[in-house]
Amino acid sequence: MSHVDDASTLSVTWWKSSASGAQGDCVELGIVDDATVAVRDSKNPRGTALLLSHEQMTAFVSAAASGRFGGVA
Repeated sequence: MSHVDDASTLSVTWWKSSASGAQGDCVELGIVDDATVAVRDSKNPRGTALLLSHEQMTAFVSAAASGRFGGVA
C-alpha cells in the first residue's frame, strides 16, 4: 500500500457507493490503472489518497463485509 498526498492530482474518475448518505461522509474510489485502486475521503478531495492493489482492495472489502472491523456487517 502506498499513498499520494493530494488526491486531486490523480487522473481518475471518482465514484461513491450508491448507498452513500446525502451528508457526504463517505469514501470515494478511483481506478488508477490495471493494478491500482485509489481511495479518498469525499469531504477532503485534496487530501491523502491511499493506493491499493486490486488484491488489497478485495481483501479489505471482504473483511469489512464480514464485520471484522467491528462495524455493522
